Amino acid sequence: MAEGEPGRAGMSVRLHPHALARLAERGATEIEVIAAVENGERFPAKFGRSGFRHNAPFGGEWNGKRYATKQIEAYAVEEDGWLVITVIVKYF
Repeated sequence: MAEGEPGRAGMSVRLHPHALARLAERGATEIEVIAAVENGERFPAKFGRSGFRHNAPFGGEWNGKRYATKQIEAYAVEEDGWLVITVIVKYF
């Protein structure tokens, strides 16, 4: 887990077990998720959560198709720092 990593305004970034379980199946890494929280665009999400979005060059293959860009969306709550609840990855 990414405990103790600095996040926005010096807050730590941790990943909930649900988010960790989804990383591989959605094609993201823990480092990419932390970068999205630290450096990505912040937007309001449902249920009082915050979303963080970050586009990164990809230039690779995912599920048999080639994509130039990978977008990481991390949904988090403020709970002793940022606790990432889930992760969505979009390819385009």
